[in-house]
Amino acid sequence: MYTDDIIQIAAEAGKIILENGGETYRVEQTITMICKSYGVSRTESFVTPTGIMISITNSKNQTISLIRRIHIRTVNLRKVSMINNLSRQVVSAPLSIVDIKKEIEYINNLQPYSEKTTTFFSAFCAGFFTLLFGGNYKDFFVAFIIGAIINYLSLFLDKFEINSFLKNTLSGSVAALIALIANSLHLVGNMDTIIIGSIMLLVPGIAITNAIRDTIAGDLVSGISRSIEALFIAVAISSGTSIIFKIWFLLFGGTLV
Repeated sequence: MYTDDIIQIAAEAGKIILENGGETYRVEQTITMICKSYGVSRTESFVTPTGIMISITNSKNQTISLIRRIHIRTVNLRKVSMINNLSRQVVSAPLSIVDIKKEIEYINNLQPYSEKTTTFFSAFCAGFFTLLFGGNYKDFFVAFIIGAIINYLSLFLDKFEINSFLKNTLSGSVAALIALIANSLHLVGNMDTIIIGSIMLLVPGIAITNAIRDTIAGDLVSGISRSIEALFIAVAISSGTSIIFKIWFLLFGGTLV
């Protein structure tokens, strides 16, 4: 039973890291650290972006295996950092099984920022990216609105468990449509910077970074799968904006005004 508890704890800790944007190597490292801290010297783990497989051998030379499927992936680096700190803590001073379970449950149940907070800062990010790419204050306000709408749209679609491809396609479409309308009304002068600044909210920066990191570390399966994921997100964004541009050109004779 004690060994069963250890493998369940290690799997749950790894699952939290993987679900919240952590790298594959970090998950495997955390699993090994936790198991060794509780006296399990022989631990093998294989981690992909969508699953965790662990095999440990106890003192009676019995092998116990566990598979944990990953269904939800988001970005919450606070949880990743807290699990990292917890795994380092148990190396120096192992907690009781009950205490570490409570700590992991607490971390897993941490509530994200409210919808209003994420929407506000998403809007500001879109606006400041637009300024960074050469836009003016008018462009900033239009991008600010687009950023808020994109975030609300993403939160709304998440409630219906819409896949990320469609979600990014719709978000890219919204950014292009609002920018085109604002440009046709002569409210802005840098439509391209508004679109670029707005879709920066959708760019899979963590997925790209983790893909490179995993590939360099030799985790080829994870590296390739994350690269493909990032590629499909980019295709979804570009598809959404391209469709709106095509429809706009067909309706207005290929002009933007």
